[in-house]
Amino acid sequence: MMPRSIISFVLAGLVVWLGASAGQAADTYALLFKEGTLDAVPRTASLDYRRSVSAPEDRSLETRSNGTIKLTFTPGDMVDLNFETDSKARRVGTFPANVGNPLIMYFLESVVKDLASFAGGSPYYIRNRIKAALLQDRPVRERQIALEGRDVASRSIVLYPFKDDPASDRMRGVETLALTVTVSEDVPGWYYALKAETTTDRGQ
Repeated sequence: MMPRSIISFVLAGLVVWLGASAGQAADTYALLFKEGTLDAVPRTASLDYRRSVSAPEDRSLETRSNGTIKLTFTPGDMVDLNFETDSKARRVGTFPANVGNPLIMYFLESVVKDLASFAGGSPYYIRNRIKAALLQDRPVRERQIALEGRDVASRSIVLYPFKDDPASDRMRGVETLALTVTVSEDVPGWYYALKAETTTDRGQ
């Protein structure tokens, strides 16, 4: 069975939840892949996200995976994503700024890669199950977060890509994957936190 693990991307500088209330079902894909989320961000600014990986049974993974994802604007209204650690930096890719924040794509592909590495499964199967989950409406929770000394509204949604998967007994813990995405109109770049979590407790 794969170890319990958590992968999370959090916009640096934001802090804790203040409260919660249940909301209505949401169009999952539209919420997660909202277009125009970078339109209001000044082109001279950058967005820094903390990438945190917790894998108690694989400390080397934590060492090489924790760092900062930096989003910067480049000529031609493009954005660069770079991943930086204490010892090195590498470019993730370049994307059109007018489409939206590419962090969500990087997050999901990181989940696919890491789960396939952990469990030895097919990245194609994992990716297809996540894509299918993105097309299912899910309940949305409305919460308050603290942003620069004020309370602002946010929404979060949780996906279970492998819930009731017929192959779950052979998935070494991948079937417990939960993806939690939290967004807010008031957060620069839309995404407050992106989290992927597995557990040694099978099932949801």
